[in-house]
Amino acid sequence: MRETAGRQSGSRQGARVDEALAAPAFYQSDKPEPHYARTREILARHPEIRDLVGRNPWTLGIIVMVCAAQVVLTWQLSMAPWWVILITAYTLGALFTHALWAMIHECVHCRVLPGETPNRLAGMLANLTMIVPTAASFGKYHLKHHMYQGIYDQDADLPSHWEVKLFGGTRLGRCAWLAIFPILMIVRPSRLKQIQLWDRWLVLNIVIVVAFDIFVLVAWGPMAILYMALSMLFALGLNPLGARWIQEHYTDDFEQETYSYYGPLNAVQLNIGYHNEHHDFPGVPWNRLPALKALAHESYDNLHSHQSWTRLLIDFAMSGKPDVSGRIIRSKRNPQT
Repeated sequence: MRETAGRQSGSRQGARVDEALAAPAFYQSDKPEPHYARTREILARHPEIRDLVGRNPWTLGIIVMVCAAQVVLTWQLSMAPWWVILITAYTLGALFTHALWAMIHECVHCRVLPGETPNRLAGMLANLTMIVPTAASFGKYHLKHHMYQGIYDQDADLPSHWEVKLFGGTRLGRCAWLAIFPILMIVRPSRLKQIQLWDRWLVLNIVIVVAFDIFVLVAWGPMAILYMALSMLFALGLNPLGARWIQEHYTDDFEQETYSYYGPLNAVQLNIGYHNEHHDFPGVPWNRLPALKALAHESYDNLHSHQSWTRLLIDFAMSGKPDVSGRIIRSKRNPQT
């Protein structure tokens, strides 16, 4: 491993490193991920935060309503011109699909219903209109992301080396990378170690989503399928909503590893922007995250945050701040997590 000139902040020292086989440079940290220590500090000052941990069963109702709205739109647009489908998918379709993805995230952390099985099934319902079965696999590698944040062989949230080499460093490359981000999310788990993707839940997820895809194709035709596919691509890709993936852990100053978004879209995206708060307290459901921030404001107000996904999208695409390689990595997990 070859180290290049790095930065030092307080007790943290790191360097941009090139991994083996000419892998691209990430920022190498010799410190544990920041969330475990901050959680302990916050609980020491505010033990009442434990009362925020729990579930929000009303999320299931939101899943049903948003999924139903997307199904109705899919049906209504099955005979629409391609340009109407394109515009609707980029706006309403992306908004609905991104919200459903946020609800899958709630289900992964079992913050909707009691028990693992009901949450898995609720997540698959939220996954119904996304063309690709992702709820089961996302559940596995997302929990790994929390446990092994910044560890390349364990954290699928990190871009693969080939992604950075192929797409990083240019405006066109960054735009292309974000445009196909949903596809990259499907590919990344194949590099993970100590994870078994195939099980009965993944098979069930595939059966449910593919069966619905076939129904839509037979009943409403290829334009309906096109609308669902574009909604998925735009929700997680080259769209202000897709900038959420950049917001969470991408950085260009390496002083901070996780970032929150406090803009207006949180109101219709289940507070998915409260990412520092979520990593510190993953057991707190989406509707209580603002209360968590208010209680522990002294821990969060001094952190850098984003107010606009649109602004972040423009900065990422045009100036590379941050770039695809703007991630902090480490060689081992926090032993307490």
